[in-house]
Amino acid sequence: MIGLLEKAGAERYGMEAVSQLEHALQCAMHAERSGSSPELITASLLHDIGHLVGQGDEGLAERGVDAEHETIAADWLAQYFPAAVAEPVRLHVNAKRYLCRAEQHYWAGLSQASKTSLEVQGGIYSEAEAAAFIAQHYAQDAVMLRRWDDAAKTPKLRTPDLAYYRSFIARSLGDAA
Repeated sequence: MIGLLEKAGAERYGMEAVSQLEHALQCAMHAERSGSSPELITASLLHDIGHLVGQGDEGLAERGVDAEHETIAADWLAQYFPAAVAEPVRLHVNAKRYLCRAEQHYWAGLSQASKTSLEVQGGIYSEAEAAAFIAQHYAQDAVMLRRWDDAAKTPKLRTPDLAYYRSFIARSLGDAA
């Protein structure tokens, strides 16, 4: 996991102005500063690992293809971590769809890359879809993860390094390892 982020994560993060690694570190930092559990900090660090495993999915959203990186990531993470890590990752794209319905100004604050991917990821939820989403277990964690994800796109933001998060990862492994 750490090696994958170090190697492949150095690449630019789609249309964003940060690398995959910078994005992951910023997201984890926001989660930690919010007083989150080790599991949610780990989920925040690894939420986009689905972009990096397998063949990768660079540029697919811009071509109208949903690579379902959240499902790839959650399935991969579930091999090692408990549901408290994998499930918020699985739900973080749907949390964006939910927040666009639940909060009047949320969509306007999304980066252009997130707006583009939203369309191929199914668009804004209906009222019924939003209600069904937020009733799920881990949906609230996914909404928090989504907010940190949105905030984790600041070029040159100073964060702890990847080694700093090893202890959070270790504490998150639980019985799933």
